[in-house]
Amino acid sequence: MSLRLYDTATRTVRDFVPLQLGKAGIYLCGATVQSPPHVGHVRSGINFDVLRRWLEASGHTVTFVRNVTDIEDKVLARASTEGVPYWVIAARNERAFSQAYDLLGCLPATYEPRATGHVPEMVTLIQRLVDRGAAYVPGNGDVYFDVRAYPGYGSLSGQRLDELQPAEDADPGGKRDPRDFALWKGAKPGEPAWDTPWGPGRPGWHLECSAMAEKYLGQVFDVHGGGLDLVFPHHENEVAQSCAAGDAFARYWMHNAWVTTAGEKMSKSLGNSLLVTEVVKRVRPVELRYYLGAAHYRSAIEFSFAALDEAAVAYRRLEGFVRRAAELTGPVEAGPLCADFSAAMDDDLGVPAALAALHEVVREGNTRLGSGDGPALRGVLGSVRAMLGVLGLDPLAPPWSAATTGGEDTSREALGRLVAAELDVRARARADRDFATADAVRDRLKAAGVVIEDTPAGTRWELADTSFDPAGA
Repeated sequence: MSLRLYDTATRTVRDFVPLQLGKAGIYLCGATVQSPPHVGHVRSGINFDVLRRWLEASGHTVTFVRNVTDIEDKVLARASTEGVPYWVIAARNERAFSQAYDLLGCLPATYEPRATGHVPEMVTLIQRLVDRGAAYVPGNGDVYFDVRAYPGYGSLSGQRLDELQPAEDADPGGKRDPRDFALWKGAKPGEPAWDTPWGPGRPGWHLECSAMAEKYLGQVFDVHGGGLDLVFPHHENEVAQSCAAGDAFARYWMHNAWVTTAGEKMSKSLGNSLLVTEVVKRVRPVELRYYLGAAHYRSAIEFSFAALDEAAVAYRRLEGFVRRAAELTGPVEAGPLCADFSAAMDDDLGVPAALAALHEVVREGNTRLGSGDGPALRGVLGSVRAMLGVLGLDPLAPPWSAATTGGEDTSREALGRLVAAELDVRARARADRDFATADAVRDRLKAAGVVIEDTPAGTRWELADTSFDPAGA
C-alpha cells in the first residue's frame, strides 16, 4: 500500500502523489515567538518530523520549511508589557523553540525563515493582489484582502462566507467588508515599520506564510501543515491570498490535533501551559517525545502526568531491549521494516498501530535474547532500530546516543557513575570470594531501585521499571 494522508481541504484520505517523483516539499507553520514553548506547541514539530522521516524512509528527498513568526500582534504586546524592543522577545523565544525542537529529537528544518527577513517578498505578493483586484488600499496605510474577490473563500474550513464573523486583525473603519483581513497594517506610534508603496507599516500575520512558502517551495508544493487551530482564519486566508494571486499553493493540507488539559486546548490564555523545560525535569526528552508522538496526529491528547509516566515506562521497555541486544550482538545497523509497521504508517501515519507492531517485534526479540540465537537477534534488532528511527526514538542514534540529552539524562549519568563504583566494589569482592560483601552491594542497589544482571558481556544495570521482562515488553 502506498502512503495515504487525510487532506483537510477535501476531508478525505487521499493517496499521496508528490508533485515531483521521489521528492516532497512540506511547509509547517512554526512558532509565533511571543513566549517559550509548552508541550502543546511542540506536538506539531514532532508529528511533522515523523511525516518527514517516513517520507525519507520511503525514498523521498524532503524539503522541510518551518517558519518563525517574529513580528505579530502578540509579540508586540509582550514587548510593550516588558518595555523592550520586539526583537528582544522574538530572539529570546526563537532560541527557546529551537532548543526544544533539538531537545525532542526533531530534525533541523531545511529552511527556517523569519517573517521579518521576507518583507520584500510580501510586498511583491501584495502588489500582485492589488493588480488583480483582490486587494485594496483605503488610504490609511493599510492594505486589505477582499474576501469576495476569491469565490472559494471558506472552503478549507468548510464555512460559508455569509456566516462568518468580522475579521479582528485591523481597524474596521477602512474595510469594504468587515470580513476582509489585513495584508499590511499601517504604521502606529512605537511599532516597527517597513517602507512600502502604500506607506510605512508591518505585515499581516496571514501574508507572511504565503510569501515564505512560495519563496522556498514554489507556487505549488506538496504539503502544508500546522495545528488544528490554524485552519481558520490563518490557513483559510493563506489559501485565499495565494490562490487569488495566481498560485496553486498546497496540494495537501494536514493538521494535528491539540494537547488539552481538562478538555481545553493548552494555551497561555488558559493559564494551563506546561513548559517543555519543566516537563523534561520529570521524564527524559525522548520519553516526552514518545508520549506526544504515540497518539494519532489527528487525535487530541489529554495531558496528564500519569499518562506521561506510563509512556515513559513503555519507551524504556523498547530502549531496554535495544541496549541489551546491542551488547550481545555488537553494532547492528537499521534493517528492514516490519510489514505491519509499514502498513500502519502508510495509513495516514497510523503511529498507534505502528507502535503495536513494534512492541510485538520486541516481544519476539526478548525471546531471542534468552535463546542464544545470535543471527536471529541481529535481524530483530535491525528491524526494531529501523522502526524506532522512523519515529525518531532510536536510543542508539543521535541525539539519544549522546552521553547527555538534557533533563533527567544528566542525573542518569551521575547515577551511572555511582552505580559503576558500587559494581566495582562488588566485582572485587567476588574476585576475593567475599560473597557477603558482593551480596550486600546487590541488596543496596536493589533497595535504591537499581537492578543488576550478570551476563556473558559483563554486569549491567537498569532502574527497576526498565528491567528485563520478556512477558511485558
